[in-house]
Amino acid sequence: MTVVVDLPVSLPGLRAVRWTSDALHTCTKDYYAVGRVEQGRCEWWGRGKVWRSAPGSIQIKQPGDVYRDLARDGATTCTIVTLPANDVARVRDAGEAMAPPQLEANDGRAQPFQRLLDAVCAGAERLTLEVVLAEAIDAFAVIRSAKPDHTRPVRRAMEYLRERLADSIRLDDLARHADLDKFHLCRAFRAQVGMPPHTYLTQLRIARAKELLLRGVRASEVAPLVGFYDQAQLTRHFRRIAGTTPARYGKRRVERGERVARATRP
Repeated sequence: MTVVVDLPVSLPGLRAVRWTSDALHTCTKDYYAVGRVEQGRCEWWGRGKVWRSAPGSIQIKQPGDVYRDLARDGATTCTIVTLPANDVARVRDAGEAMAPPQLEANDGRAQPFQRLLDAVCAGAERLTLEVVLAEAIDAFAVIRSAKPDHTRPVRRAMEYLRERLADSIRLDDLARHADLDKFHLCRAFRAQVGMPPHTYLTQLRIARAKELLLRGVRASEVAPLVGFYDQAQLTRHFRRIAGTTPARYGKRRVERGERVARATRP
């Protein structure tokens, strides 16, 4: 069972949740986020390796990250803050390496993220949240991974799929862009990303569909915008990955806005 509870925050546009689950999940992230394990232990796969999380561990997610749970020691509870995509993108576009998927609780590089999560949990006022959020986003610019997460051909293939997710894509075109023959590309992509290119593309399309629905785009208009043939194909994949229909997911936008308005009302 999975339970997600929105946490009230005094900074408009910032979303924080308390997430608890004893189930194993596989998903592709469609947002930048920082999470902290508050309770429980788990083992998961991401960016080509296995990670083990304990209370205090900081998990850092980027759009396109594939996350696969491998095992849990009972239910795991996390506090998660979704970061403003435009602000994080400016750090990324500055040419800096992005943060690794996890930092241990005693890692000094995790302190800006710990402060942000502490402030959210404490119900801090707006200025405090603005300061710690800015520090957390800036921390992306100074954290460097020891080596790239993916080889150049796989990175190029992932970029191609993200940039053309609404198009009809052929494997030959993808391999040509990646500058690797299609047989080696399929093998490397699955090994490094955790799923084959067509599955990754479907995950990207559903992630974009979620984004559009939460922006207020009608469910009946989403399919062609994200590369699906028709509404039936969108609904089939959406239900399988998100556990609900596009129309029901879109209703969450209104319901979430009402909850946040009530929580932040003076």
